[in-house]
Amino acid sequence: MANIAFLGLGNMGGPMAANLVKAGHWVAGYDLVEAQKQTAAETGVSIMGSAHEAVAGAEIVVTMLPAGRHVISAWADLLTAAPKGALIVDCSTIDVDSAKRAHEAGAAAGMLTLDAPVSGGVGGASGGTLTFMCGGSNEAFDKAKPALEAMGKRIVHCGGAGAGQAAKICNNMVLGATMIATCEAFALAEKLGLSAQALFDVASTSSGQSWSLTSYCPVPGPVPASPANRGYKPGFAASLMLKDMRLSQEAAASAGVATPLGAEATQLYALFVAAGHGGDDFSGVINFLRGAQPFG
Repeated sequence: MANIAFLGLGNMGGPMAANLVKAGHWVAGYDLVEAQKQTAAETGVSIMGSAHEAVAGAEIVVTMLPAGRHVISAWADLLTAAPKGALIVDCSTIDVDSAKRAHEAGAAAGMLTLDAPVSGGVGGASGGTLTFMCGGSNEAFDKAKPALEAMGKRIVHCGGAGAGQAAKICNNMVLGATMIATCEAFALAEKLGLSAQALFDVASTSSGQSWSLTSYCPVPGPVPASPANRGYKPGFAASLMLKDMRLSQEAAASAGVATPLGAEATQLYALFVAAGHGGDDFSGVINFLRGAQPFG
């Protein structure tokens, strides 16, 4: 078992840290938000007074933070306090360029580094069923894998520095676009007099099948576990989907790749969030597409 520091104990980080504790690791946690520290403490995480205190003596440091600028800032601080040779794992979803900068800073400080964003949402974080998409050296991946396996079901080494973030961004661009297509199909079916269940029964076993349909159906009924049956409470908030879609478009622009469907989907989520629905599940965009006022 390892001594692990966990920085960022929010909706995702808190349950992830709790699962490390359940697996027998000693976890020193820190967050800027008092309520999140208190919740994590109740799951067995040892709360420290600062990030420096949390990482002192840690064999592995995990960060789960909102954006690239937060990761760069936190790593600049923790790299001076963590033991030389420690493994630093960033599970945030951030832009590829920031991920590569973090790797460079870690290497300069004599640390092993891994970018390891996750898929699976809050439910996966709580249930320990996340998918980790990892970028970094084989040595860093091998050292991180036992800890990651305490938090997830599938651990994939995608390549070198930044490859994990690239995989996450590409995956979520697919997810965002397919959800909109699925929502459009159900909205059209309603106007054509076709029941949601009938469309689901056909599309879920035909060429229109997708995760957005069979696991996260955007209308109540066909998939009881989907957020549509809970008034579109997330789940995966629309504001987070918008963040990931924007990251995909930044990456596409940087790489000179045309992603017209990704671009259009990004604009639709931006409109949905601007209308005050950033806290709704992203599948609730069906209400925006229907033109309903108010949505949801």
